[in-house]
Amino acid sequence: MTIKVRRPIVKDMPNYGGSLDRVFQALADGTRRAMVQRLIRGPVPVSELARPLDMSLPAVMQHIQVLEACGLVRSEKIGRVRTCRIEPDVLRTAEDWLAEQRTSWERRLDRLGDHLLDDPGTPEQGSL
Repeated sequence: MTIKVRRPIVKDMPNYGGSLDRVFQALADGTRRAMVQRLIRGPVPVSELARPLDMSLPAVMQHIQVLEACGLVRSEKIGRVRTCRIEPDVLRTAEDWLAEQRTSWERRLDRLGDHLLDDPGTPEQGSL
């Protein structure tokens, strides 16, 4: 009997100093995802960002603070107007991590498919 030692499914991934955790925690909230979606189109004043949301301006500011804390958003105040903009490099880091995960799982599923096709005990497709 041969025992194969398999690599663990979850492997150590770089967390970019914990910043990736904060980005995904920030994006876990639907309101903040909506804000990010809007900001991807370009910078916008907080009042405009808040307009479609059913919440007070202080509540919107709290969401913006969470997005700023993880680095996804930067804001700048000029006079009485605070304008927010997306930080594309931070968003790209999360996107890159997700792409790595997708690629890894696709490879694993391809290997599983190959294994199932090679297994003589597996019923052929259409014979069920």
